[in-house]
Amino acid sequence: MIIDAHCHVWPDEIARKVLADRPVGLDPVHDGTLDGLRRTMDAAGIDMALTLAVANVGRTVRRTNEFVGRVDRSRFVPFGTVHPDLSVEENLAALRDNGVVGVKLHPLFQEVAFADERTREILVALAENNIPVLAHVGSGGDAHQNERGAPKSLHEMMAAISGLRLIAAHYGGYQVLDEAERWTVGTDIHLETSWPPSMGILPPERVISIIRRHGADRVVYGSDWPMTDPATEIAAIRALGLSPEDENAILGGNLAKLLGIDLPASG
Repeated sequence: MIIDAHCHVWPDEIARKVLADRPVGLDPVHDGTLDGLRRTMDAAGIDMALTLAVANVGRTVRRTNEFVGRVDRSRFVPFGTVHPDLSVEENLAALRDNGVVGVKLHPLFQEVAFADERTREILVALAENNIPVLAHVGSGGDAHQNERGAPKSLHEMMAAISGLRLIAAHYGGYQVLDEAERWTVGTDIHLETSWPPSMGILPPERVISIIRRHGADRVVYGSDWPMTDPATEIAAIRALGLSPEDENAILGGNLAKLLGIDLPASG
């Protein structure tokens, strides 16, 4: 089973507007809609995907979770949104009322900082309710945005919060892999493999070293759809020459275990 941990989606009428205003050098290769994601998954042989929906401001948290909560659960796992402008209970209610099973944090686009006490209060509540979190970690914006999601801040945050199931996107440090190797590799989190425009631009020997030092059982495949092509990212993982057991675990088994998704019987 292949499960993509990192797929951004928007309502059809919003996707085109959102993708028209992306950072230079990150041109989308797919359309950002649920139908587009399903077609991409079918073409790439992907069984399931985490559908990530992010509210940049507090007032759109509930309707964002309403949207992602309506996805087809046979193919999609809804990861919704929280925001520090809302109370802890308002955030939890917006997730619970829509059956959203996880949360995507995006320090580049939200007023969310790992060092912010308001963010930590929400994450403590998510940990207490066993709600997993996938977070953008690293750079990609201006200096202030990058500081909000810095690997060192993530390390300090995780030391202060007990029991949080966290997946750190981009090997724990997008565009700052040296910092990721210092602060996130080897810690008690899951690392996710996406690296726009493609993880294929990373030296394979460095990726293999990170996987071995962190533990292949705590690494999960993600593409960062629609900014990258999932089939290309899967091929890059398969080209690493990992053992079949480690390759299968990274491509889906580890994430299935983390989220409690039943794997098909082998044989």
